[in-house]
Amino acid sequence: MARAISEAAGIDIVETNVPARLDRLPWSRFHVLVIAVLGITWILDGLEVTLVGSLSGVLAEDRSLALSPQQIGLAATAYLLGAVSGALLFGFWADRYGRKRLFTVTVLVYGVATAATGGAWDFWSFALCRFLTGAGIGGEYSAINSAIHELIPARHRGWVDLAVNGSFWVGAALGAAGALLVGQWAGLPTDLGWRLLFGLGGVLAVLIVLLRRHLPESPRWLMTHGRLPEAERVVDGIERRVERETGCALRPVDTAIRLRDGHRVTIAEIARTLTRHYAQRSVLGLALMTSQAFLYNAIFFTYGLILTQFYGIPATSIGWYILPFAAGNFLGPLLLGPLFDHIGRKPMITATYAISGVLMLATGVLFRLGLVDATTQTALWTVNFFFASAAASSAYLTVSEGFPLELRALAIAIFYALGTAIGGAVGPALFGALIAGGARADIMWGYALGAALMLGAAAVEAAIGVAAERKPLESVARPLSCPE
Repeated sequence: MARAISEAAGIDIVETNVPARLDRLPWSRFHVLVIAVLGITWILDGLEVTLVGSLSGVLAEDRSLALSPQQIGLAATAYLLGAVSGALLFGFWADRYGRKRLFTVTVLVYGVATAATGGAWDFWSFALCRFLTGAGIGGEYSAINSAIHELIPARHRGWVDLAVNGSFWVGAALGAAGALLVGQWAGLPTDLGWRLLFGLGGVLAVLIVLLRRHLPESPRWLMTHGRLPEAERVVDGIERRVERETGCALRPVDTAIRLRDGHRVTIAEIARTLTRHYAQRSVLGLALMTSQAFLYNAIFFTYGLILTQFYGIPATSIGWYILPFAAGNFLGPLLLGPLFDHIGRKPMITATYAISGVLMLATGVLFRLGLVDATTQTALWTVNFFFASAAASSAYLTVSEGFPLELRALAIAIFYALGTAIGGAVGPALFGALIAGGARADIMWGYALGAALMLGAAAVEAAIGVAAERKPLESVARPLSCPE
C-alpha cells in the first residue's frame, strides 16, 4: 500500500511496501519463469563465444571468408568491444527507460546481428556482425541482472544469481557440441554448417522476445521513477499469480520505505555515488571484475592453442576438451550458490577467489614441469574453474546488489566494461604472446599472474566485502530517492 506524505520543505514524499511484498513471496513458477526467460542470456553468450573459438578451423577453411588466426582473434576482440559498448549504452538506458523495454531491445539487437553473422561474406562484415552481437549481449548483462535481482526474493538472490551467470557454460557446451557436429558428423558443406548455427541464434532470439512479453516491468524501478501506482498494480498481479500457483494465502507486511516522488538522478549524482559515497564498493567491484576477466579471457580464449601446440590435439577435436571444462564451470555456481545465501557473501567470495588462485598457480607449476598431458590438464582446469566460475558469478552479484537501485544497471555496465577492458583485453593478448614464444616457463609466469590477481581480489573481499545475504536490496544500498 502506498501512502503520500506532505513535508514542510515542499518535497513530496511517498511511503510504499513494494520491496517488502516482493521479498516475502514464496518460491513459485513465476520466479522460475523469470530465471528461464531472462537468464537464457548467458547461455546465448556462452554459445556465441564458444562457436567462434571451436569453429576457428572451419572459418579458416571457408572459401568466402578464409579467416587467418589473427583475424579470428580480431573478431573475438570486436565481440568484446561490442559487449563493452552495449553494456554502457544499454545499461544507462535501462536505468533511464526501464528494465523491460531494454531487455526486449537488447535481445532483438543480438538476434538480428547473430543471424547476420551467418551471412557474412568477408572479414570486415564478419567482424561488424560480431561487434553488434556483442553489443546486444553486453546490454543484456546490465538490464537482465538488474531485473532478476529486483524480482527475486532476497533469501534466494545469491544462488539464483550464481546459477544464472553460471549458465554461460551451458551455452559453451552447446557451442562446442555444435562445432563438433558441423566439423565431424553432419557432412554439411564447409560454408553452410557454421552459417546455419549462427542463424539459429536469430531464431532463438525471436522465441525469447515472445516469452519475455509475459514478464512485468520491475516494480522497484517503477517506484523510483514516479510511477508508484503502476508499481502497486504490478505487485498486485504478481501476488495473485503466486497465490494461484502455490495455493497459499500471502501474509501481510508491515515494512515500508519512504521515497521522494519523481526524483530525477543526474550524471553528477551518479558520479558522486560511485566515487564518494560508495568508493569502497567501487574498489571492490573493480578488483573482483578485473581479476576474473583476466583469468577467464586469458585461459578460455587461448585454451585451444595450448591443446594444439603443446599436446598435439587436432583443431577439430577441441570441442571434446571444452565439454568437461564447461561442466565444471556450470556445476560450480549451481552447487556452491546456496552457500552464498546461507554461509554468507564475504566468506564464500573470499574462499572461491582464493581457492581458484591457489589451483591456478599449482596448475601452472605442473605445466611448467611437464607433469600433465591434455587429459590431466583439462581435469585440473575443470576443478579449478568449478571454484573460479562461482567466484566470477559472485562479482556480478556484488556489483548488482551493492549500489542504489537508480543506477544498478549502469553500475553493472561500468564495472563489467572496466573489468573486460583491463583484464579481458590484456589476458588473451599476453597469453597469446607467451604461447607463441613456445616456452613453458614463460607461460607458467602468465598463470602465476592470474593466480596473483585472484588472490589479491580475495584479500580485497576479505577486507571490505559486504554482507548482503538475505537482505532487501534497499537495505544493502539505500535508493537515491530516499529522503536524507
